[in-house]
Amino acid sequence: MRKITVVGAGNVGATCAQRLAERELAQEVVLLDIQEGIPEGKALDQWESAPVEGFDTRVVGGTSYDLAEGSDLFVVTAGLARKPGMSRDDLLKTNAGIVRSVGSEIRRVAPDSIVVMVSNPLDVMSYVAKEATGFPRERVVGMAGVLDTARYRSFIALELDVSVEDVQALVLGGHGDTMVPLASYTTVSGIPLSQLLPRDRIDALVDRTRKGGAEIVGYLKTGSAYYAPSSASVQMVEAIARNKRRILPCAAYLEGEYGEEDLYLGVPCKLGEGGLQEILEVELTQDERQALKKSAEHVRTTISTLASLEG
Repeated sequence: MRKITVVGAGNVGATCAQRLAERELAQEVVLLDIQEGIPEGKALDQWESAPVEGFDTRVVGGTSYDLAEGSDLFVVTAGLARKPGMSRDDLLKTNAGIVRSVGSEIRRVAPDSIVVMVSNPLDVMSYVAKEATGFPRERVVGMAGVLDTARYRSFIALELDVSVEDVQALVLGGHGDTMVPLASYTTVSGIPLSQLLPRDRIDALVDRTRKGGAEIVGYLKTGSAYYAPSSASVQMVEAIARNKRRILPCAAYLEGEYGEEDLYLGVPCKLGEGGLQEILEVELTQDERQALKKSAEHVRTTISTLASLEG
């Protein structure tokens, strides 16, 4: 790719830009933010690491979307964290406004680009971004399942004292408490997890995965996770930029798949050239189907809440 733009120069966005540059996934990485000086400073700092790290991807930062003109792909991390006295509804409406503005600018400067959404609440913000850009579903995908799956795999590796590389798993559904880790599709070097751990330990790992983000917030107090979210975002970008056709769990706009439509939900996706190439429908147990339906209902309720707030 020629140019990738990261919108939002906070911890997730800045770390994402750094990883994109170090992997040389584009000739140029642009870091945008509304706070003047922050994207310029972080981008310059990253570029000055290039001689040491050995990458030639140029990193530039600024506040104007004109810098992003002609970008092949955008990673959108912009949005506010919840502050004292702010309700979840307030956060929802505020971030939707930010994402609508970002989407409008993306459509203006790069109408043929692909968008990877990272802003929370993830599934709803992906829906807002699709509306704001007017892009087809193939070109607006959300990052959540890759992160949730990475957390699940990392916890399994700790539990069994094995390499994370040997743990394969799939987490579907919305990004949050209603996510659906698929124990039936979880293996360690091809061995079903159910043969290696008792049901109560698997349930405990699933529960920890659902609360993975909150666990980190609990430690940090004044911030949230950014190393793993940025890694997950870059894995998606790499699959698209290098046409790897990887099967990754992503938030995709459903048009009847899994019995759902007109909403974003975490499902297995093939990512490659052009963005979303295919949604794979896998067989689920009855419990998994019910859990996924519950997750979809939660996302739909949040979309309805946003519509009433903006109405």
